[in-house]
Amino acid sequence: MKRELKIFAALVSIFLVAYFLPLSNPKIQQAIYEAFRLLQWYARNHTLACIVPALFIAGGIITFLSQESVMRYLGPKANPILAYGVASVSGCILAVCSCSVLPMFAGIYQLGAGLGPATAFLYSGPAINVLAIFLTARVLGFDIGVARAVGSIVFAVVIGLLMAVIFRKTEKAKTEAALQMPQSEKPRRHIGKNGLFLAAMLLFLIFSDWFNPGKVTVTTTDGRTFNAIVLNETKDAVLFQLEEDLGELKANDKLNLSKIDIAKTIDRPSWVITVYHIRWYLAGACGLAVLFMALGWFTKDELRLWMSNTWDFAKMLVPLLYGGVFIVGFISVLIPEKQVAQWVGDNSLRANLAASVIGAFWYFATLTEIPITQALMSMGMHKGPVLALLLAGPALSLPSMIVIQRIVGTLKMIVFVALVVVMSTIVGMIFGAFF
Repeated sequence: MKRELKIFAALVSIFLVAYFLPLSNPKIQQAIYEAFRLLQWYARNHTLACIVPALFIAGGIITFLSQESVMRYLGPKANPILAYGVASVSGCILAVCSCSVLPMFAGIYQLGAGLGPATAFLYSGPAINVLAIFLTARVLGFDIGVARAVGSIVFAVVIGLLMAVIFRKTEKAKTEAALQMPQSEKPRRHIGKNGLFLAAMLLFLIFSDWFNPGKVTVTTTDGRTFNAIVLNETKDAVLFQLEEDLGELKANDKLNLSKIDIAKTIDRPSWVITVYHIRWYLAGACGLAVLFMALGWFTKDELRLWMSNTWDFAKMLVPLLYGGVFIVGFISVLIPEKQVAQWVGDNSLRANLAASVIGAFWYFATLTEIPITQALMSMGMHKGPVLALLLAGPALSLPSMIVIQRIVGTLKMIVFVALVVVMSTIVGMIFGAFF
């Protein structure tokens, strides 16, 4: 009955939006265009390279990892130092966005990981990104970079511990239920083989979704040349953020150019760009390793179960992610950056809370939070709200909230989001008071 009510509410919501949406309003027309533009960018540049590999990893976790091994290292009764230590620094390895970490979170949580370590992993996966930390320090300031690094690691542990304490009763019931389960059969393979197989898939994910800082020199067909950062790219156009004045446009302004108006773009050299240009060779090598291990180590029944589990995750997660990205694209036009900058121009409680809430609901692809925040700072954003945005933004988004609710339930999702927002607000105010 509860499920049917949710379906009914969704249908009514779609009906009301379709019935009353003022399509003649230019702002609404622009918002609809932006929603489809962001959705196309997500489909072209993020789905195949990151979401799909993450779904296969989640299916592999459920299929090939034993529940005993997950309970031993990440379960409610696991060694807390080991469990939270592994979960809180996992982002240094993964470097994925708030949406891409969700399939893996769903996999380890369904397999028996404790709520505390699982939510520590959920926060740290997108938040503790080594390259993003260094770029933050270089672009936004050394103090902000250090504060972001320390804050992200501490947040992961504290949020995980608080979630475990707040929901200790349900966690106790989950642990007792797991202990009542019959002993699993002796695994067909040594755990090291399963670990190597999953590690190869993780490396495929890391290289296939290797981030590009997007710093380019652009030459247009009419002879203009300028330095900019690529924010996103669709089939027909590229959205840039200028790094210098260009005609009437100022540095940090946005410029959307049709591809037919772009003569060439040249990436500015760095080791990250070097890896980016060979990423498919590296990912291909990892993919071949996965293929050889799968064919050599696993039975047909195991491979069939792996595909079935992966498909189950895809059916559960992908529609929710796409819907969330579409909504974020629609809303982004209705709340322009200059208006946001006015809300966060001081170090008040209101400003830090606004930055935390906006960051929590917005969708930031890997590294894009840095140029966006840089533009807001040029409009007057205070350093306190800057840190609040950086602590809340990469770890959460509206699409990820929708999926988290599906995985752990409404109450746990709300508490997790509230902890991120409240802690980001408090730390932002403290940081802003001193810096």
